[in-house]
Amino acid sequence: MLSGISLLVVIFLAVVFIIITASVFKLHPFLSLLLATLLTGLVVGVPLKQILDAVNQGFGNLLGSIGLVVILGSMIGIVLEKSGAALQIANLVIALVGKNKPILAMGVIGSIVAIPVFCDSAFIILSGLAKALAKKTGKNFSALALSLAGGLYTTHVLIPPTPGPLACAGNLGLSEHLGKVILMGLLVSIPATLVAIIFANRFGKTTFFEEKLETSQENEVEQNLPSVFLSILPIFLPIALIAFASFSNLLDFPENIKNLILFLGSPLIALCLGLFASFFLMPKWDKSFLNDLMGKGITQAGTILILTGAGGAFGSLLKATPVAQMVNEWVADSQVSGVWVLVIGYLIAALLKTAQGSSTSALVITSSMLAPLLQTVGLDSPTEISLLVMAIGGGAMTVSHANDSYFWVVSQIGNFPLNEAYKSFTLLSFFQGLVVLLTSAILFVLVV
Repeated sequence: MLSGISLLVVIFLAVVFIIITASVFKLHPFLSLLLATLLTGLVVGVPLKQILDAVNQGFGNLLGSIGLVVILGSMIGIVLEKSGAALQIANLVIALVGKNKPILAMGVIGSIVAIPVFCDSAFIILSGLAKALAKKTGKNFSALALSLAGGLYTTHVLIPPTPGPLACAGNLGLSEHLGKVILMGLLVSIPATLVAIIFANRFGKTTFFEEKLETSQENEVEQNLPSVFLSILPIFLPIALIAFASFSNLLDFPENIKNLILFLGSPLIALCLGLFASFFLMPKWDKSFLNDLMGKGITQAGTILILTGAGGAFGSLLKATPVAQMVNEWVADSQVSGVWVLVIGYLIAALLKTAQGSSTSALVITSSMLAPLLQTVGLDSPTEISLLVMAIGGGAMTVSHANDSYFWVVSQIGNFPLNEAYKSFTLLSFFQGLVVLLTSAILFVLVV
């Protein structure tokens, strides 16, 4: 089986193959991902049976973990859009931040919501709000979606209790110092979110490729909109349940109460309850109307699920190669200390993220690799190690492309053609990751 530089070259060429075949030769991204997965396994020398197992398990496991969440979130988004609830929420947001600042609003909302909620499902839920704001203000919908995506992505990889940074902090021995990690995450996330907002603003002024958004009668007959409470309930009920479940691990509840909280706060159950809450927004309850809305939600989710599963298969195949072991040996043989540890953590996470697609996996694997080396390189204070968590999180953003489920969620729901998705969201994830590393390094120098 290939290893060393030759393995890295093959992985790099596989990523190039996915991008070129999908964007230049217009091959369906699903086929590009599947072909890249099989060819990479054959060239690297992964046993044939292991290639098949990796593809099947990667596809099935990823769909099993987020498939129902994507479908439920899509259904909620359809109901919010068709009932006028999203427009009602848009009115509220505009009243708070002003009509001329919807891109700022979406970035800030995203950065808050993704602290307890996975960015994939949060983007699906909030995309209806972005669409309504675009209709209301006349702004570029894809620019609003890009700001939302960047805000969500930032805190998703930086601030516990999101599972990725929470596991990263635990691996590095910070289980009793999560408050410090959260504080550092809040500080580092501010400039990264600002980058998303500024980038989306510039993007919105120069790009007009998105489809023309349909206007609807809700825009003209606003007195028929649902109440603010019923409008926000399908969004904030699941968010509140998921957030409370995340923080319950830090609180001393009886075991049976904690199990109930964790059950209600699981993304699947929380989004089911959010969907049930959205039923109160429906103007009529006949069977054909209900089935039409639910069918549209499922149809919207279908493409995302297929692409997500293919990306999971590619990532699973790469995990079967020696890339993780190779990087671990490289770090162990290096004589580094201080701020360079942050740079190495960033680079390892960026390599893993770019290769296998999952930010959470990149956070967990990188922190597991570096944990035994902390004393050797002289990182011993909670503040310094918290900043290492931030640097690893920055790497886990760099970069989002075809093997990342979030990339497909953003590109498909945000109306991004594939080549524009690479030039916008992929490029944004690169800049945000660099800003996270730079901010972490500056803070590290200041606290040492």
